[in-house]
Amino acid sequence: MRQFLKFSLATVVGIFLFSLLSFLILLAIASTGSEEVKLKDDHVLKLNLNGLIYDRTTESPFENFDPFSGEITEAIGLHDLVDQIEKAKDHDKIKGILLEITFPQTGYASLREIRRALEDFRSSGKFVYAYSEGYTQRAYYLASVADSVLLNPEGAMEFKGLQAQVGFPLDFLAKIGVEPQVIRHGKFKSAVEPYLRNDMSPANKEQTEAFIGSIWDATIDQIAESREMSADELNAAADSFAVFLGEDALDAGLVDALTYRDEVYSMVRGQLEQEEDEEARFLSLSELKNVKASSPVTTDYIAVIYAQGDIISGEGSEYQIGSGRISRAIRKARRDDKVKAIVLRVNSPGGDALASDVILREMEKAKAEKPVIVSMGDLAASGGYYISCKADHIFAEPTTITGSIGVFGVLFNPEELLNNKMGIHFDQVVTNAHADFGDPTRGLNDFEYARIQHIIEDIYADFIGHVAEGRAMDVADVDSIGQGRVWSGADALEIGLVDELGGINEALALAAERGEVEKYRIMSLPERKDPIQELIEELTGSMEVRAMKNKLGPLYPYFEQMEHIQHMHGYQARMPFTLELR
Repeated sequence: MRQFLKFSLATVVGIFLFSLLSFLILLAIASTGSEEVKLKDDHVLKLNLNGLIYDRTTESPFENFDPFSGEITEAIGLHDLVDQIEKAKDHDKIKGILLEITFPQTGYASLREIRRALEDFRSSGKFVYAYSEGYTQRAYYLASVADSVLLNPEGAMEFKGLQAQVGFPLDFLAKIGVEPQVIRHGKFKSAVEPYLRNDMSPANKEQTEAFIGSIWDATIDQIAESREMSADELNAAADSFAVFLGEDALDAGLVDALTYRDEVYSMVRGQLEQEEDEEARFLSLSELKNVKASSPVTTDYIAVIYAQGDIISGEGSEYQIGSGRISRAIRKARRDDKVKAIVLRVNSPGGDALASDVILREMEKAKAEKPVIVSMGDLAASGGYYISCKADHIFAEPTTITGSIGVFGVLFNPEELLNNKMGIHFDQVVTNAHADFGDPTRGLNDFEYARIQHIIEDIYADFIGHVAEGRAMDVADVDSIGQGRVWSGADALEIGLVDELGGINEALALAAERGEVEKYRIMSLPERKDPIQELIEELTGSMEVRAMKNKLGPLYPYFEQMEHIQHMHGYQARMPFTLELR
């Protein structure tokens, strides 16, 4: 009884604390308000881009709340961020941008879109300053577009080239008595290589060197143009040392000046013709969003459907591509007469092959009724390419990772672990020869392996057939550039997998043209979940992840990889490996 009362009291206290926490978060967010901001004096927009940058701005008031630090960080989706920079360019009271950036958590393709918006801002005659106490390489890539790149005198910057690293847990699995059983199609379909060997195969190294080299070249070319340096000079700097202290970065021409933050603010006051003892007039992103801007008077819409994350069957979460949820969004856009065109924004390594096919079917039906344009983000590979391949037009950035046209399956045979290491044995009776197919306590026999291989070959044939139809290519030609090979966006353009280099704004412009609309509004899909439900998922999910990260430390990525494989269902059209570009 005493134990019961203790648990009951703990539950009541937990509910009370959760309710109090939710109320305090709502109160904090409400205090920021959505009251219209009117600019009477000149201002500078301050952009702090040190967090996660998703494609879509969250509407949940809890998304950017950190339950451990108690802080609410300002965040915005990529599309809205680009729009707000354009809004600042057109506003006569916004004279410049101060970019404070150290560690942007997004890919090179997304950074390229932001960079293009900043270039456009500068083309209007307004200034951009970039400041940091320490630039990561991604931060520097974005900062290099500025009129002045400024670094703290005691700061440092990273500039070293790209590294693509893959973990191989095969020996670990052997030690615990688990045998991976892999079925795949494609010379380059190396998603399962970590379960077959302890290093990259020659084919895998070939494709990886090719696409990270293409991404680096595209990155270096932009930095070189902005800094008025040659690509050779920049590569020499990257080869000389990975981390530059302030004086080294200045001598190498990578930054313009070594300054403290207060000196940067003095520069801003000078641009605004303010007195030195005045507070610099900065405008935050949230304040800029509340600055009134003219909206198009129209009933026409372009639907932007955000497909982000792993492709799975069913509904999925906010950051998964659930076949049911995304198909419903495409169907809604197709049936709505006010929607004149559809843009599918894809950021995905792929996933379940069947779920990908379900989404592709809805894409085909939508294309038959109205223009369908695809905008690829940082990653649109394998299943991500599958759902894109029949669009009217495909945009990608040069630094997008795409292709990976291939299929695989992986099962784990735990017999050694169960029988010999744990002493657990199983016996059974069956009514038919293959009634125990899929039994997780044993491995595949030769017949089962052959049957699964046949199914995977069949799925691959369907995959390249869809691509051939969508891209107006011969099946043999698709097969030659398929086989699971990964391509950069720039190379994908050369081989015909994409139509044009560009981002979501370019995709919207083409959608408007083909939908024959001059003025339009954006309909963002899929529809959002209830904010309270999102809070619960965020708190429980993030706490679990952080606890595991703290417990496992540097071993967490390997745990995450195993967890990822464990939750795969069905045959996979997925990016060849878990890849981190650093």
